[in-house]
Amino acid sequence: MTIRSLATAVCLGLFAVSPVFAQDTPSPDGAAVYFATLEDGATVSAPVKIIFGLSGMGVAPAGTERENTGHHHLLIDRPPLGEGEFGADEMMLGLPSDAHHMHFGGGQTEVSLDLAPGSHTLQLVLGDLGHVPHSPAVTSEVITITVE
Repeated sequence: MTIRSLATAVCLGLFAVSPVFAQDTPSPDGAAVYFATLEDGATVSAPVKIIFGLSGMGVAPAGTERENTGHHHLLIDRPPLGEGEFGADEMMLGLPSDAHHMHFGGGQTEVSLDLAPGSHTLQLVLGDLGHVPHSPAVTSEVITITVE
């Protein structure tokens, strides 16, 4: 095998396992995700119970390929989806899993969090089977809550 054919084979292999891009999973017109039990500016006590609302789409576990479905992600104390240091990457490659990105890949629709006292920003994002936001992205407004 020549170096050129080896390089071609490697490149083809990389494209075969490349991530799914947001444009591959459309969202229907009017789809919306929202906080069912919290409002912007709310003062709450820990643990904070958060119920995710969704209209125009259904919930399915991560890895499930079904039209007009996705699973929830909660962004905590970070810029809105698509903004900040990794904004473009998360829109194209998927949401990371860390202290600022909670995944609910089992199809969960609520969570109870022990947030530290103080101010916190929250945003919901619906992800497709591979944790990539839909196109167009289905996101809630960013809300700010204060934990007593």
